[in-house]
Amino acid sequence: MSHIFPRHTKALPPVVARADGAYLYDTDGKAYLDGSGGAAVSCLGHGDSKVIGAMKAQLDQVAFAHTGFFTSEPAERLADRLVSLAPEGLDRVYVVAGGSEAMESALKLARQYYLEKGEPQRVNIIARRQSYHGNTLGALATGGNIWRREPFAPLLIDVHHVAPCYAYRGMAPGETEEQYGKRLAAEIEAEVQALGPETVMAFVAEPVVGATAGAVPAVPGYFKRIREICDRYGILLILDEVMCGMGRTGTLFACEQDGVAPDICAVAKGLGAGYAPIGAMLCSAEIYAAIETGSGFFQHGHTYLGHPTSCAGACAVLERLVDDQVLGRVAPMGALLRGALEERFGQRPYLGDIRGRGLFLGLELVAHRESKAPFDPGQGVAGKLKKAAFAEGLICYPMSGTIDGQRGDHVLLAPPFILTEDQVGELVDKLDRALTAVLG
Repeated sequence: MSHIFPRHTKALPPVVARADGAYLYDTDGKAYLDGSGGAAVSCLGHGDSKVIGAMKAQLDQVAFAHTGFFTSEPAERLADRLVSLAPEGLDRVYVVAGGSEAMESALKLARQYYLEKGEPQRVNIIARRQSYHGNTLGALATGGNIWRREPFAPLLIDVHHVAPCYAYRGMAPGETEEQYGKRLAAEIEAEVQALGPETVMAFVAEPVVGATAGAVPAVPGYFKRIREICDRYGILLILDEVMCGMGRTGTLFACEQDGVAPDICAVAKGLGAGYAPIGAMLCSAEIYAAIETGSGFFQHGHTYLGHPTSCAGACAVLERLVDDQVLGRVAPMGALLRGALEERFGQRPYLGDIRGRGLFLGLELVAHRESKAPFDPGQGVAGKLKKAAFAEGLICYPMSGTIDGQRGDHVLLAPPFILTEDQVGELVDKLDRALTAVLG
C-alpha cells in the first residue's frame, strides 16, 4: 500500500523507472513519448549530461544556504544571465522554487512598490478570464478559471477579470484582428476607468495562455496597446511566462514576439527543465529602487529562495538553450509539428482550431466544426483522451473547460526542444490513434 497522497485517489499512476531523451519508462519497461514535457517543463528532455553535471558539481560545494544569511555564486550567476537575456528594463531577479511562488512574489512586490511610493490606494488587480497564474491563493485569485477557483472562492482576494484575447471564439463576424485587439484594449481601459485609475495596481496576463485554454496567443498589437494603457495610468504590467517562457514559443521570453517589456515577469518550468524545482520573478530597476530607497526590505520570502543547486542547474539549462543553440530548434521543429498536425487533423469534424507558437501548440476539440459547439461536459472528452493517449505511449496535456472553465476541450502539446523529425511522426500517429479511440 502506498502512503503517497496522489493527485487523484481513483486514478493511480504507474511508477516511473527511468527517462532518456524524449521518453520516460515505467517499471514494466513501457516507453512513453513526452509530448507535453510533463506540463511544459522538460524542454531539454531527460538525462541531459551538462545540466546533471553542473548540479552534481554544485552538490560537492554547497547544496543549500539560506538567503537570510548568504547569497551564492550560482544564484548571482543566474541573475546576471537572466538580466542579460531579458527584455529591456528588467534588472533584478528574485529566485524562487516554482511558478506559483514566482507569481505570488510578483503580486506582493507590486503591492509593496506602491506602498513604498506612497500610493496605498492602489489595490486593484485586473486579469483575464480563463487565465491561470498558479495554485497559491493570491495567484489562484488572479487566475480566471472558474473550475480551479470555485472550491476556494471564499478564501480569494477580489480580482477584476476582463475578456481573454481568444480569437477563435472572441472575434466577431467580419472583425479584423486589429479591430478585435482594439476592442479588447478598450474594455481594459474602461475597467480601469470604472475602478478609478488611481486604485489600479497591475494588469496580469500570460503572453500565450497555456493550461486553461490551450496555447492561445494574442493577436498582433494587443499587448502593445495594453502597455500603452498601463503607462498612461501608472499601472504595472505583470506578464506570467511560467509556462510559455524560457524558449517554449521560439524566443527565450515569449513577450519578445509581442514587442513589449513588462514591469514584472515570472518564469519557471523551462528554467529548470525538470532537473530542479526553480522559478524566478524579474522586475524593473525602478521597482527595485523604490524598495531600496524606501524600507529596504521586501516583506516576503520562501525557504528555498536562491537555492544554490537549483541555480546551478538553471545556469546550465540557459547555457544549453542559448550557448548550445538548442533554442534555435524550437521554431523549425514547431513549424514541422504544426504542419503535421494540420495535415493529419485539419479536416477532421472534431477539430475546431490548431494554434500556438513554437513548440507550444493546442488543438481545440468541438462537437460541431461549423458552429464551434463544444462537446457536452458530461462526455468527459479531455479525461478520456488523456487515458487513451497514455495507453498508446504518449504523454500529452488534454484539459476541459477551455471556453469558460466549464465547457470546451483541448489538448496541449509542449514536447522537448530536442524532438526529432521521426518523433514528430510518432507523436502525431499516437495522438491520432487516441483521438480515434475517443471520438471516432
